[in-house]
Formats: sequence, C-alpha cells, structure tokens
Amino acid sequence: MSVNQGIALACALAIVGAGLVFASAGAAAVRAPLVLETKIPLAKVRGRIDHFAVDLGRQRLFVAELGNDSVDVIDLKTEKVIRTITGLKRPQGVGYVASTDTLYVSNAGDGSVHLFQGADLAPAGRIDLGDDADNIRVDPQSNRVFIGYGRGALAVIDPMTRAIVANIPLQAHPEAFQIDPASRRIFVNVPDARQIAVVDEEAGKQIAAWPIRDATANFPMALDKDGHLVVAAFRNPATLMAFGEDGSAAAKLAICGDADDLFVDAKRHRVYISCGEGLVEILERRGSGYERIGQIPTAAGARTSLLLSDPDRLFVAVRASGKEPAAIWVFRPAP
Repeated sequence: MSVNQGIALACALAIVGAGLVFASAGAAAVRAPLVLETKIPLAKVRGRIDHFAVDLGRQRLFVAELGNDSVDVIDLKTEKVIRTITGLKRPQGVGYVASTDTLYVSNAGDGSVHLFQGADLAPAGRIDLGDDADNIRVDPQSNRVFIGYGRGALAVIDPMTRAIVANIPLQAHPEAFQIDPASRRIFVNVPDARQIAVVDEEAGKQIAAWPIRDATANFPMALDKDGHLVVAAFRNPATLMAFGEDGSAAAKLAICGDADDLFVDAKRHRVYISCGEGLVEILERRGSGYERIGQIPTAAGARTSLLLSDPDRLFVAVRASGKEPAAIWVFRPAP
C-alpha cells in the first residue's frame, strides 16, 4: 500500500468512526424519554414546595410553596412568575375549578381552604376543615371538589355554593387520591392504615380496603386507564405497585426514593415518578407490568411534579439550594 493509499484509508476510517459517534449520540438523544427545556425561577421561595394546579384557559400554573406560606402564579406563555399569593399557612394542595373560575388552596397549618376567583385572583372566601387540609381533586363530571384532611376524611364541596355537602370518613389521613370517571369510585392512599381505600362517590362512603403488607408510606397515586390499573408509589421500601381494579396485584418493582408525585402519560404508555432523592423515574407499561426506561437527574428534594397533556410537558418543582433559586424545571417528553 502506498503512502497516499494509507492516508486515504486512514481518513476514510476516521470519517466512518466519526459517523458512528454522531449516530450513537443521535440515537441516545432520540432514546432520552425526557428532555429539559427550561427552568422557570420562582419568586424568592425558600423551603419545601408542594403540589401544582393549572388554569388551562389562561395558561397559568399554580405552585403551592408550603415552606414559604405562598402560592406562585406562572404564566406558561411567558414562562415567568406574574403573581405571588401570600398570607397562607403551609399551603399543600391547589385546585382550579373552571366552572366557577376559582382557585382552591388547602393549608396544612390551620386546616383552612382559601378561595381566589377570576383573572385577578381576588379573595373569594374561606372554608375551614379544621386540621391538615391536604390534596385537592376537582371532578368536572360531578362538579364537586374533594379535599383530603384531618385524621381521616374527604371533604366534598359544591363549588357553586362553596359549601361542604358531605364528609367521607376514612381510617387515617388521606394522601393522594384519584377519581375514576367510569366507575365513580375514588381510590385513596391511606398510609397510616397501610391500605388503599376504595370509596363509592355516589354513596359517599368507603366500600373496600386493599391492605398493603410489604411496603409503607404510599403517598403518590395515578390511574392507568388504558391498562385498567391503579398505580401507587411507596417510600419504604421504594417501590411501585400496580393493582387491578379489584385490588389484585398486577406489578411490582423497585423505584427511586422519596417519591411524592407520579403521573401516567397515556400517549406513550409511560409513568413518570418524581423523587426527592433527585431523580425522575420513567417506566413504560409492558402488558400488565412496567419496565424502567430511564432516570433523569433533578436535585435533592425535587419530589413534586405535574404532567400536562396540553402543553405536552412535565413540570418538576426544585427547591432553592445554596445560590441556586427555587425553580420549576420543564421537561418535554420524547419522542
């Protein structure tokens, strides 16, 4: 082989090698299940951040800032904080009722629920539940607001009259719960009773309990409607469990630690779990079970999140640390 032929061969091999590197990098990018798009700084927020709600009509995101006694309002179009609601007492849950254009904010500090209405979020009243007002779910089908609180109950509120129309007793304080629009059943995580409670919404009472014997601290929950599964995450040990609609065990696998929110991406048959250890876990449904397809690093304590189908984004709350301000990290699911 001549010198010129050797040089040509070396160049050809280099080009092929570079092509393989770029192809590999491109494939990795395609395979990444979540892509960080932007970070939205919050307004001088310190301490723990809790749950989210959204006003889709105005494209506003509400962030419960438990450790800061405030709620930030983010304009999703401009990706900026446009308002901070103060004077709250450890706000945990937020829920937006489109039918009355009202934001509900539940407070752990005094058990109150504060209401804010309209484009300017003018104060619109207060409902006192008495103790540890927590997760909020809005059910457009029945036009009711459900709020977990106290030592074990779901308060049912009529948003038209802003009155408590029922209290559904439970065996201990409820954490995350989900309403199945098809069966009109409510599935409730009740960690201190080591169970998932099943509530008949129309009857207003608990009708079943699924005992949990091999894990504790079941906080987040979601419904995988296509798979007909109730999905719950446990902190001790860090485990995801899926149950059939009759409570039968369908799947179980180890996940990241200190989970506080999980969401089902029906479009991609995925589950996203935000964990305080500093990860978002991504699972994909395979048959009646799930398989891990990725872990995306976030930050310590970033355990609350919200998945929106429109826009197609996952929002993760990241606490302030050192010189880094608190922020909402915005991820785009891919592909």
